[in-house]
Amino acid sequence: MNIKNITLSALLLISGTIFAQDSTKTAANLLKPEIKISYLDSIKSTFRRDAVASCVDSLWMKELTNLDLFDNLSADIKSINLDQKVDYELPTELLKARLKEMDAKSPFNIEWNQGLENIIKSFLKNRKKSYERLMAISEYYFPMFEESLARQNVPLEIKYLAIVESALNPKAVSRVGATGLWQFMYQTGKQYNLNIDSYVDERSDPQKASDAAAQYMSNMYKIFGDWDLVLASYNSGPGNVAKAIRRSGGQQNFWNIRKNLPKETQGYVPAFLATMYIYTYHKEHGIVPNRAIIKHFATDTIMIRQQVSFKQLSDLLDVPVAQLQLLNPSYKMNVIPYYNNVPHYLRLPSEKIAMFASNEDKVYAYVTHENEKRERPYERIRLNTAKDSTAIASTDSVITSRSRTKFHTVRRGDNLSEIASKYGVSIAEIKRWNKLKSNSAPLGRKLKIVFSEESNNIAVNPKKNIPVKEEKTTPLKEAKATEVAEAAPEFYTVQKGDNLSSIAKKYGVSITDLKEWNNMEDTNVLLDTKLKINKAKVNVEELKEETAALTTTYYVVQKGDNLGAIAKKQGVTVAQIQEWNNMEDSNVQLGAKLTIMKAASAENQIAARVKKDNAEKQQHYLVKKGDSLFTIAQKYPGVTVSDIKKWNGISSNNLKPGMKLKING
Repeated sequence: MNIKNITLSALLLISGTIFAQDSTKTAANLLKPEIKISYLDSIKSTFRRDAVASCVDSLWMKELTNLDLFDNLSADIKSINLDQKVDYELPTELLKARLKEMDAKSPFNIEWNQGLENIIKSFLKNRKKSYERLMAISEYYFPMFEESLARQNVPLEIKYLAIVESALNPKAVSRVGATGLWQFMYQTGKQYNLNIDSYVDERSDPQKASDAAAQYMSNMYKIFGDWDLVLASYNSGPGNVAKAIRRSGGQQNFWNIRKNLPKETQGYVPAFLATMYIYTYHKEHGIVPNRAIIKHFATDTIMIRQQVSFKQLSDLLDVPVAQLQLLNPSYKMNVIPYYNNVPHYLRLPSEKIAMFASNEDKVYAYVTHENEKRERPYERIRLNTAKDSTAIASTDSVITSRSRTKFHTVRRGDNLSEIASKYGVSIAEIKRWNKLKSNSAPLGRKLKIVFSEESNNIAVNPKKNIPVKEEKTTPLKEAKATEVAEAAPEFYTVQKGDNLSSIAKKYGVSITDLKEWNNMEDTNVLLDTKLKINKAKVNVEELKEETAALTTTYYVVQKGDNLGAIAKKQGVTVAQIQEWNNMEDSNVQLGAKLTIMKAASAENQIAARVKKDNAEKQQHYLVKKGDSLFTIAQKYPGVTVSDIKKWNGISSNNLKPGMKLKING
């Protein structure tokens, strides 16, 4: 009897536990929010995926897309004086011995002379850091170069010429329009079958441009029979080399005809030989390549069957646009075109190629979907019939594309490649908008950026039946618009000793106002810069009134909610909620957290501003185990090792865990 009771109790206990678990699961399923996903997410959720491997170290990717080495190195080669001796610890006899060893292994005429010694010492003294970076980048490009050169039976040492030409940047463009790793001019590129049109410039294609360069070298060697003269002809043209030979009385050694060559070419071959020396003996001079953790990655190509943009590929395949630009540098507009008679290929890491090939139809379906959202050519609307008027009046919204202009202030460490990637535009466009002749980003300059954004905020004026744009406004924006209309701004010229805080105090405005009026991203001001001051805001009482405008709260979307109901409940407009949350349409997801701006007191708002301004002025970093000045500088864009040393009054590179370093002094 006891055994039966015990058994019955155990069964009841087990069944009760199971029932409780089922009830919990049922309740959890009922409470689980139904989340709407975008078309992009729905496409990606159906992808068949292979095992994904890590591709490229992010710091190395930044290095590969950096333009500053090209500008600095090319300027150095043009201005270097071979006759000027350089104070650097490298005995002449040792250099002679090393050059003799190089000469024995190379078809080039590598002989010591004072000019070559001067340029080698100059590079070792002033360009060590540059060559550390170049040696890392060359691990990606040199195998391509060697393959092309070997096919044409051209000396493999010519791979070093691409360093002198472009500092290994496929997007490099010289002041005269020479483009790519091998700096082909337009006509020469066409002559060697490199395709150049509005979408494509194969002078920037590493493989095709390397094949063309190798073919050029092979052709020139048949004319001159001397590889030094071949290099000189590559820079100045075979005609100028022939003239220099005639003016030198028929001498055919580069060093004998050098003074009769164009000035730029006089330093060109020595720079090539100096680069070859530094690569050969970099260990002896303490030059350590800045290698990435992952130096090599397998890539493959696939032919494109429909025009597709880098942005669309980036969204679908989770590949950064910067990486697509690196692997496919010949596409000028970040778009791979589709022509019926000319095939175009996309290069991707191998595992991404596998994903693309396995889901090709879905990729093109998404591209088609995105293209259909583009604004179509304008069609004339007739307003003289009641039917047309009714049709227009019934329209709720229209998707439009509009241009927006922003100004980016160039900070230390910025380059055009990063700025272009940040705003989704090309380097060529930034240069055109700002009339820049070089690829360097001028420090402190405000660069004009024009980009398009989609908007569906066009409502209908019921009285006139004409679509009108609904402005996204807040109380703060409306007040600012009134103030601007009432008074034109004046300008203040920054003087020695000024900072943003002192200027703001002088005019009775906030630092935030000054930054907003002048499109500033930080609190740095340059001497003699003109700052716009909105005179309508130069009033303390008005400042308090304005700062009391808005503060941030959050609303969690509940079942049955829509944007109109939420706006009514919160006492704001639908357009405002869309603006605060960067929404492209009126769809809201259950459980989503929406930002809502509401009125706050002037004291709280001013206190928040003071706290933000103080935070902007100074940051600190707590040194952890394994940190170095270099790794810490990498965490803060625009900050260098020397900056950190200066701000903290330290002279050595030794750091101890727990040290507190001042950043952005």
